[in-house]
Amino acid sequence: MRFAELHVPGTPLLMPNPWDVGSAVALASLGFEALATTSSGFAGSLGRLDGAVSRDEAIAHAAALVAAVDVPVSADLENCFGDDPDDVAETVRQALGAGLAGCSVEDYSQDDGGRIYPFDLAVARVAAAVSVAHGGSVRLVITARAENHIRGHDDLADTIGRLQAFQAAGADVLFAPGVNALDDIRRLVESVDRPVNVIGAGSAPSVAELASAGVARISVGGSFFYAAMGALADAANELRDAGTYAGPTASIKSGRVLAGRAFSSGP
Repeated sequence: MRFAELHVPGTPLLMPNPWDVGSAVALASLGFEALATTSSGFAGSLGRLDGAVSRDEAIAHAAALVAAVDVPVSADLENCFGDDPDDVAETVRQALGAGLAGCSVEDYSQDDGGRIYPFDLAVARVAAAVSVAHGGSVRLVITARAENHIRGHDDLADTIGRLQAFQAAGADVLFAPGVNALDDIRRLVESVDRPVNVIGAGSAPSVAELASAGVARISVGGSFFYAAMGALADAANELRDAGTYAGPTASIKSGRVLAGRAFSSGP
């Protein structure tokens, strides 16, 4: 499968996260070989916080991005919109129907104030996703996420144990967002036999450093969306407070060039 084959440890796939069709088309035009949705970016584009999008909305959004670009698209489907493994399986069935190349399943639920799923349930949920994703003629790449380090539980040993169990359950890619120290990333990569994804944002190691650690994929989560929102805020504040337009001028010029190259004129 094309998307799976792009995951090469030591030669990481750079997979940015668009938040709408326009950003997806623009990123694909810049030569990226695969894209992934961002739950926080998509929710933000609707004026909502992360976690406030329904399954129907997330699947429809993903399908729109798939239809707009010629590269594989994976989807950030949060906890697959349900605690029970059967809920996970249904979400993955819908992901297949949307034409996605992959999707993720988290071991964290925002219900009841937020909680990491107990170990056995977390593994069963990944197994349910894999059963559907690998059960037909089209194989969906399942990314299993251990959420410890962005949910206030910085226990690398537990994270590695979960990822190893997700691997045994059949996950294709492993991901522990919030593990940012290069030595920890290297330890994680060496502890599993599946491609590992790392978020490339903020203080994360460089692409070259992550490649040296054996990382197979680098995504950016919602950071590009928030960068766009930051540029919007800066330009708006300058207009309101100074009555000038100098700040966004360079970005406007480069944005127009990109749009002119990436976007069609329509039918």
